[in-house]
Amino acid sequence: MSGKNKSFADGLTAAIAGVASRPNATRPHRTIINDRTNRLAEVASGKVVTRTHEFVDPQRCRMWEGHNRDYDALTHENCRELIESIRAQGRQEVPAIVRRLSNDPDFEFEVICGARRHWSVSWLNANNYRDIKFLVEPREMDDEEAFRIADLENRAREDLTDYERAKDYLLGLERYYQGRQKTMADRLNVSEAWLSRYLDLARLPEAVTKAFVSPHDIRLKHVMQIKPLIKESASREVVYQAAERIASLRTKDQTYLVEPAAVARELEGAVAAELGHLRRRGASGTKRGVTAITRETDGKEIVKIDIKSAKRLQVTFVLPELRSRQEMEEAVRLLTDRYWPAQD
Repeated sequence: MSGKNKSFADGLTAAIAGVASRPNATRPHRTIINDRTNRLAEVASGKVVTRTHEFVDPQRCRMWEGHNRDYDALTHENCRELIESIRAQGRQEVPAIVRRLSNDPDFEFEVICGARRHWSVSWLNANNYRDIKFLVEPREMDDEEAFRIADLENRAREDLTDYERAKDYLLGLERYYQGRQKTMADRLNVSEAWLSRYLDLARLPEAVTKAFVSPHDIRLKHVMQIKPLIKESASREVVYQAAERIASLRTKDQTYLVEPAAVARELEGAVAAELGHLRRRGASGTKRGVTAITRETDGKEIVKIDIKSAKRLQVTFVLPELRSRQEMEEAVRLLTDRYWPAQD
């Protein structure tokens, strides 16, 4: 018997007999059998979960139709850090979660989580890094489980926009939970109120989202500003008209109202002004608050309006933005047009 095997046998015999090692006994050498036995014991106890990872050709992978990432919106710019990280490491470190396909001759895997990783490796392959492969972790799961896994992995990612997540939730609500919002919230382990805010964003009509440079710029806080404005038909029509005007002006000047917060304020201001007209005509009142008038050419705030009551406005002209008589006259005209429009 070899020395290594004799040590293993001695240790095994001692363990079975329950005999303590002698103080001067030689400690058994580590062997392959010992390592494998310990590893199997850890797996059996549930302390270690084994996963199979594979390096594959990204061209053999397709995106799952329920994926929550807008794959077409990915660019070298918004994937730059990931691309540089993979290139520096010489490989992808974190595997994408995929399902193995059996009925598609063109693709072997379906990507559940990992669209940016897939896009980045594909870009590297197309740019002289053919040796870098796509690291995947194949799993078996149904569509609802895939939806929950994808959501859990991407929920804390800052590179996934509120709009992408919102659209994904709205699709999942009908596809997997038959429109039952409470059931969906329970399955995702989130509150109904939290989920509701994302669904509100996903349901914003295009007549509103067109006011923003991109729907991906809209955040939950902007939805909280806009949602009350489109509840009633009168204010909703004002929002639609204001959004159309903003979009039209931006086609002439791409720098016009590019900040989403400024767009939300402009929509609020349009409604506040118009509801002021309606109130003077006998309609129910508007909420008090501060709004602003922005210059049409550059979106700068030139007049601030504090709505004190149905009969009182406090108007402040922003003098640093009004550098000439012509600009001051423009501010007065915009204020007059908002609260005292010309009668047809």
